[in-house]
Amino acid sequence: MRPEQEVKPDPRTLRWIRFAPALAALAALGLVYLFSAGFRSEVNQAAAILSRGDVAALRDYILSFGAWGPLVSVLLMVLQALAAPLPAFLLAFANGLAFGVFWGGMLSIAGATLAAAVCFWLARALGRGPVEALIGGAGLESADRWFLRWGAYAILTARLVPILSFDVISFAAGLTRIRFWAFMVATVVGMTPATFVYSYLGGYAPQYVNVLLAVFGAVIAGTVIAAVVQRRRQGKPVPLAEEEPRPRRVR
Repeated sequence: MRPEQEVKPDPRTLRWIRFAPALAALAALGLVYLFSAGFRSEVNQAAAILSRGDVAALRDYILSFGAWGPLVSVLLMVLQALAAPLPAFLLAFANGLAFGVFWGGMLSIAGATLAAAVCFWLARALGRGPVEALIGGAGLESADRWFLRWGAYAILTARLVPILSFDVISFAAGLTRIRFWAFMVATVVGMTPATFVYSYLGGYAPQYVNVLLAVFGAVIAGTVIAAVVQRRRQGKPVPLAEEEPRPRRVR
């Protein structure tokens, strides 16, 4: 008789088991948000401030928590990564304004690093389908092209280019085979120079926040327009909406 072959567990099952504690923690936070009016109000207030892009209001909100302010700042960075479609440098400005250039910069690096880790592990735990639903197919496809172009240097290069979304790159990295610690090292090294620049401007020249936001918006708009023009020149449809399939001609 042949010895019974050892049955190997399904890799998907192992992945779910591995990330079960983190997913359970996220589910618990979701339940607290649904059933705790106080927590829900606080989260909604923070999200509203982030969505307005008001750096002074962000600083006042963070400082209103007293000694807990740095922790709140870190949690806001994670909230921004998961829910608020805004560039992370707004919080770097606010931290520089609230805590000074050095400590504000260090706090921003800590918050952005944690946010990147959360995005990375969420993507690795959930897989491509849920991530695409969360951040959008177009953004994920752009990140895929970025990884294809730059390979192992994609993370570092992305962190050095301020117009790219840190969060989309972090989600996309979680779908690749890159090792977590290599991802984290590239993230910290790439984000540090720009983070301290934002912290300095927040501490000494907060009036330039609106200028950077305007530049950021102009670059995004220019990129979209250029992409639309290029697709039309190539005779490709512009993916503004799902087109209904055309019926085939019967010969």
